[in-house]
Amino acid sequence: MWASTIIDAKFIDYLILFTYFLVVMGIGFIARRQVSDSLDFFLSGRSLPAWVTGLAFISANLGAVEIMGMSASGAQFGLPTVHYFWVGAVPAMLFLGVVMMPFYYGSKVRSVPEFMLRRFGPGAHLVNSISFATAQLLIAGVNLYLLGTILRAMLGWSLWVSLIVAAIIVLSYITLGGLSAAIYNEVLQFFVIVAGLLPLTLIGLHRIGWWDGLTSKIEDAAAGGAGPPADQQLNSWPGQALSGFESPVLSVIGIVFGLGFVLSFGYWTTNFVEVQRAMASDSMASARKTPIIGSFPKMFVPFITILPGMVAAVLVSEIIDLKAGGSPAGGASGQGVAYNDSLLYLMRDVLPNGLLGLALTGLLAAFMAGMAANISAFNTVFSFDLWQQYFVKDRDDDYYLRVGRIATVAATAVAILTASFASSFSNIMDYLQTLFGFFNAPLFATFILGMFWKRMTATAGWVGLSCGTISAVIIAFLTEDAFGSASTGLIPVGGQGAAFLAASVAFVVDIALSIAVSLATRPKPDEELVGLVYSVTPKEQRTDPKEHTYPWYRRTVPLACLSLAMVTVLNIIF
Repeated sequence: MWASTIIDAKFIDYLILFTYFLVVMGIGFIARRQVSDSLDFFLSGRSLPAWVTGLAFISANLGAVEIMGMSASGAQFGLPTVHYFWVGAVPAMLFLGVVMMPFYYGSKVRSVPEFMLRRFGPGAHLVNSISFATAQLLIAGVNLYLLGTILRAMLGWSLWVSLIVAAIIVLSYITLGGLSAAIYNEVLQFFVIVAGLLPLTLIGLHRIGWWDGLTSKIEDAAAGGAGPPADQQLNSWPGQALSGFESPVLSVIGIVFGLGFVLSFGYWTTNFVEVQRAMASDSMASARKTPIIGSFPKMFVPFITILPGMVAAVLVSEIIDLKAGGSPAGGASGQGVAYNDSLLYLMRDVLPNGLLGLALTGLLAAFMAGMAANISAFNTVFSFDLWQQYFVKDRDDDYYLRVGRIATVAATAVAILTASFASSFSNIMDYLQTLFGFFNAPLFATFILGMFWKRMTATAGWVGLSCGTISAVIIAFLTEDAFGSASTGLIPVGGQGAAFLAASVAFVVDIALSIAVSLATRPKPDEELVGLVYSVTPKEQRTDPKEHTYPWYRRTVPLACLSLAMVTVLNIIF
């Protein structure tokens, strides 16, 4: 049960952690008093202000992907990892707020699959519900696995004991308070994460001589054969280190189309984990501003995730050895050091006790936020879109509230099992991007075509979605490593490039088949598409009637323009 620890935590560090857990549990008990029906449990009664849902929107995503995944990619690839934020997130978040949230919020659906039911009927709805529920269990396993590795690194517990303890902590407050408990904890977790990781970044940079010291050390290491060429690690464009394409032109196309359009828009505009936070807002205006408010902190997250990874790659002996081609023993999993361990080892080497406890609390908060987001989205889709729709209909509200709580417990138990999948990937981003290519890319194709082309039919919805997903799986098997050792290598692309390729193929196949099938089948009449398709929905149904009276900094479009301008400047600078 016990193993050696890689982090030497003291009493003050454990005290900070314990205090944080008490606060988290307290929020769950307080939120429980506000849960009187299923709408309260699953969507917080649509009562939360934009600043709360905006921070929760980002915090829900600030889990394994952002913290361990991005720091791992920062250590492995360097600065091109910022594309996941400045190309692969912010533009799609703005599109969600300006264009798509009016349809989600205005239709009063309880989930993204329910929107698919209204637009395309039961075929596409069932495919989407099953694929989404499966994805959330797999991704929750990622967050749980990394949460368990932190406990193992601190306490020396076996990984399975750590997984179970971590699962119980998250399960307790989600089961008690539902989405409200998750969202209020996510707001708290956002500030805890920043407070924990910002000192790590600053102290790490100070230790190596700030930016000039970092660049010189990366150049020296790259000259010795460690990692990609230095110019590829220190410049975001054209990003061959990240994409895996040797050609600069193909690399830019892969990043812009594969990541910036297909994967990014597929994730941010159709992923119910994120959309659920906006749907809990108190008005149409708040719902639209939720992802836009979230875009401002989002564009600065690389400075507390990617930069520490880059620092670890030139400061931490184990990561230096790994990047040079070695196989150092140890690591949070106990199966050898991986890039996912970059932050933990950097904390060990640069943080004093006290700050170490704060940083560890930030990591735990991030993984709890990510897992809670996955589980709360899963229980909504399972209860409303699968159980109520296809198994037990027309029962009272209390019944579905109980189903939701049972689904939460079951999903957490399954996540413990799926956590083992994550342990086989040295860089967790490879695993996650592969999953997004399977589940989000074809859904985005179906969604965006159906929202802007009223001619698209119900049959096209489920055919395109199913075939797009299958095509992504086939491409993953044909690449070098998207499925690990199960991949055949017939297509000579690996790493992030394999995920970009699978997602792009899924998108193209979905669009092509959807158009072909739509032209051969009968569409719904226009009157059935009001509120679901852009061209037949009156403008007054897509906007908040009071928003024009607000000052510019509280209006959706001006805020979106400001965010777009800022992220454009960041892309030019770096």
